[in-house]
Amino acid sequence: MKKWFSLFVAAMILVALAACGQKENAEEKTNKLVVGASNVPHAEILEQAKPILKEKGIELEIVTFQDYVLPNKALADKEIDANYFQHIPYLESQKKEHGYDFVNAGGIHIEPIGVYSKKYKSLEELPEGAKIIMSNSVADHGRILSMLEEKGLIKLKEGVDKTKATIDDIVENPKKLVFEADVEAGLLPQVYKNNEGDAVLINANYALDAGLDPAKDPIAIESPENNPYVNIIAVRKGDENRKEIKTLVEVLQSKEIQDFILEKYNGAVIPAAK
Repeated sequence: MKKWFSLFVAAMILVALAACGQKENAEEKTNKLVVGASNVPHAEILEQAKPILKEKGIELEIVTFQDYVLPNKALADKEIDANYFQHIPYLESQKKEHGYDFVNAGGIHIEPIGVYSKKYKSLEELPEGAKIIMSNSVADHGRILSMLEEKGLIKLKEGVDKTKATIDDIVENPKKLVFEADVEAGLLPQVYKNNEGDAVLINANYALDAGLDPAKDPIAIESPENNPYVNIIAVRKGDENRKEIKTLVEVLQSKEIQDFILEKYNGAVIPAAK
């Protein structure tokens, strides 16, 4: 009888240990966040936030992407918990195009687009018929054209939504600028280095990743004032209320991380919370 009782107790202990192990695994899964990001500056900023999140009981895993398409697909497929690479107009365009049920969990920083040229030192020097090369990301076209309008190179149709403007919305083009808008955003730094076109519009993240200085190298820079192109943490609808997501956003918007952005990128990347 004692032998059977001992075996019973041993079996119960094993069951209890297994249950504890399952509970611990569940807790680890709950407290782990997998975030997709562009290499620069997004992944670098997340790396800075890693130890702070760890102190708060959250293990952060960063998955890097080289383009603007796969991070949202990965989020939709539940391969990652959130992504950090896109601005709000791009998120909205992707939701409309692909039916993604995503929401903005919080804005972190702004990356002003720069105009780069190996041939000219200012926008004023651009000749008639100058070739302007820009991203094939339609969501950035309005942003780029708005900047060129602000700099006095073109004029857009009256009443057009500037974030959705296209080349067809240009009504005045005194220098008869020629726009080439079919280049993958990640290839633009190489296009510039190859001395293609007369001017190349490059997003700061790709410029940084290619070793350019987005604060000094461009001949003109997009103004950060009233800029709607804030880079955000995007999540599946409903997940914005997850404790881990809220903590991630709070840490990224904290003074410590926002100061890091200022010091690390020296104006090439601007904290949204400043």
